[in-house]
Amino acid sequence: MFSENKKGRQVVDTAGQPNRIGKGTSITGDITSDADFRIDGALEGNVKTSGKVVIGRTGSINGKVQCQNADIEGKFSGELAVADTLALKSSANIQGDVIAGKLAVEPGATFNASCSMKGSSFKNTTQNNNGASATASTTQEKQITAKI
Repeated sequence: MFSENKKGRQVVDTAGQPNRIGKGTSITGDITSDADFRIDGALEGNVKTSGKVVIGRTGSINGKVQCQNADIEGKFSGELAVADTLALKSSANIQGDVIAGKLAVEPGATFNASCSMKGSSFKNTTQNNNGASATASTTQEKQITAKI
């Protein structure tokens, strides 16, 4: 009678669901999460996630993004750091600086960016008390500037 498993009741697990910023929504600020993100609206700010970032066809980000994987159909302007694979769809428009492990670009995408390709790990940059930074790299870096 009071059990959790009643017939006809559907239990929805939202733990694997991505966060969404819907079309027509505009956000100014920084977002930090362990979950995936899909952005179909506009974001003015930074996104840091250990998951995947998807910018839909109507989506745009102006800021800095750090993520594991990214699929971009919309607009991005700023600094983009993708640890694994960055996939640019034909409608993508990228401006700024990009660091990615792997890059996949469909014909028709606009890619006006300085691009550094990394292996499985990024540069580790530390800052001491005097404000000077020290950089250690465990993989070979290739510098690419391209317009497609």
